[in-house]
Amino acid sequence: MKGIVFTELLELVEEKFGAEVVDVIIEKADLPNAGAYTAVGTYDHVELVRIVQQLSELAKVDFSELVKVFGEYLFGRLVAGYPVFLEGTTSAEQMLRSVHDIIHVEVQKLYPEAELPSFGYDTHADGRLIMHYQSSRGFADLAEGLITGCAKHFNESAEIEREDLSGGKCTDVRFTIRFGALV
Repeated sequence: MKGIVFTELLELVEEKFGAEVVDVIIEKADLPNAGAYTAVGTYDHVELVRIVQQLSELAKVDFSELVKVFGEYLFGRLVAGYPVFLEGTTSAEQMLRSVHDIIHVEVQKLYPEAELPSFGYDTHADGRLIMHYQSSRGFADLAEGLITGCAKHFNESAEIEREDLSGGKCTDVRFTIRFGALV
């Protein structure tokens, strides 16, 4: 997993909980590099899981909810760092439909070793977007948070239904999304 995900997570934790909490969760996570991440490095995704597990225990916040909140935050940070990916995009649905065939293609050019999730798309008869997420890492919560962050970025609401097709492993998930204007 790219280091930018780790550095952004630790920045969010510091912003919301303080530097002391960052130090505690890194120590308790027993990480091979003692929490020294660079944005361009590549690290085992299990380390991210350990960090969030420690934060979940310390802050007494559900693991899944923490990952979703982080995904929402991460979307904003990625937009700030890579605004080119939103050029010409006018809606959350348009942006989400570009992830697999446009954004991930560009990411692979920059980081050929990156292992990215795959997304398939369909449109329900009533206009809802169906996104099919697949990843061996099982970060559907992160994907859901990114979807929410994307909708908010475009001043839209997103009603998200989620169906885990992988028997609870979150490696194969169908998101059905209805977008609307924020009131």
